[in-house]
Amino acid sequence: MFENLSERLSGVFDRLTKQGALSEEDVKTALREVRVALLEADVSLPVARDFVKAVQEKATGQAVTKSVTPGQQVVKIVHDELVHVLTGDEDPGKLKIDNPPAPILMVGLQGSGKTTTTAKLAKRLKEREGKRVLMASLDVNRPAAMEQLAILGTQIGVDTLPIVKGEDPVQIAKRARTQASLGGYDVYMLDTAGRLHIDAELIAQAAAVRDVANPRETLLVVDGLTGQDAVNVATEFDDKIGVTGVVLTRMDGDGRGGAALSMRAVTGKPIRFVGLGEKMDAIETFEPERIAGRILGMGDIVSLVEKAQQTIEAEQAEKMMRRFQKGQFNMNDLKMQLEQMQKMGGMESMMGMMPGMGKMAKQVQEAGIDDRMLTHQIALIQSMTRKERANPKLLQASRKKRIARGAGLEVSELNKLLKMQRQMGDMMKKMGKMGKGGMLKQAMKGMFGKGGPSPEDMAGMDPKAIEQAAKQMGKGLPGGMPGLGGAGLPPGLSGLGKKK
Repeated sequence: MFENLSERLSGVFDRLTKQGALSEEDVKTALREVRVALLEADVSLPVARDFVKAVQEKATGQAVTKSVTPGQQVVKIVHDELVHVLTGDEDPGKLKIDNPPAPILMVGLQGSGKTTTTAKLAKRLKEREGKRVLMASLDVNRPAAMEQLAILGTQIGVDTLPIVKGEDPVQIAKRARTQASLGGYDVYMLDTAGRLHIDAELIAQAAAVRDVANPRETLLVVDGLTGQDAVNVATEFDDKIGVTGVVLTRMDGDGRGGAALSMRAVTGKPIRFVGLGEKMDAIETFEPERIAGRILGMGDIVSLVEKAQQTIEAEQAEKMMRRFQKGQFNMNDLKMQLEQMQKMGGMESMMGMMPGMGKMAKQVQEAGIDDRMLTHQIALIQSMTRKERANPKLLQASRKKRIARGAGLEVSELNKLLKMQRQMGDMMKKMGKMGKGGMLKQAMKGMFGKGGPSPEDMAGMDPKAIEQAAKQMGKGLPGGMPGLGGAGLPPGLSGLGKKK
């Protein structure tokens, strides 16, 4: 979502960081471009103006001009200011769900994704925090709204309040409260009705439910693609009902993302969560530090490590570890790694989190490297027999043709895959032996919190240092990304081969 803003800003800062000393004029010119970039990304004018003013005050001070790297100093100031704008004055902390059953009220306009978000949050509370959750739909207007929540509840294994026809929202809210108390639930979530625009009836209904339920949290669900109007919606709801936090949906879309920046500054309400897709686990907490890092192309290593921890099972990793150290890396291992990348959101998602990779995304696209390629490679491996997967050296020309045909691909694709497997096998062997206890072992330890760098350490590290390390790893492999037709790709990218 922040792609355009990210591109514009990194262009401005590239020019700045190349200069030795900065004059006041340089900073002014750069900040003029920053302001245009913010406005183009749909950040509201007052917010953009205040942002640039705050940066200018800090960037024209003595500390910057005398700094060793004035350009990078300005980037840091912009980063800190972005974090400040996204965080606001006080930190919202966790959801207040202390004295059970804690009511959470979900409000918003129709079509913003309230019902789906309610289910996503319920799943998150159940799985991450071990809470017993009850969901209740108060939407008596939209056809099949209650049934939708019931179906989602069945999918994620969360209880929903039985549907009783003819009740009004206030009666349903009272029934939900009673059932939550009697059933021993920790949290009950009330999914209210929406309208296409804010009107008196919508506000009156939501306010009546609020008075009955007395919610611990009132979350406003806003479609991230609405642009500036989202800010007006938030202001209006807050005035009439009182909102404790915002959930931005469709952040995986190609809207301009400026609403997210303005929302916090104009309404003063914290953005609690962001929805990143259709799946029930596609919701993340909103982390200003990380979002700012991604906007400025610094990557988001912490999120990458967290995603890896969620999707890799420690035992499985240990087994793989032992095999890799012996230099055993066959097609089954490669398949596991490719599937791992898919689980972590595919190439694009991972590259967005790697420091310094944002700028290379275009070159990667032009080289034809995308998520379909992962699917193709997995299909090729699945076309092989068990023996062939365990020992790819068995493959003769005729077998290669059959495998390629089985996957609906060309033999050349299979040859690339085999080359990739060989190179990665060699690499694993080298890494298994390198350094104290083997570089590979250290990396794995870090990922599972057994010594090695923890996500916190990674977060504290200078992005440039991490990028350098990635490049160093990359030098071990010939020709760009192994087996992915790495012609013409920047050398830093070869590090991706091992990161899977």
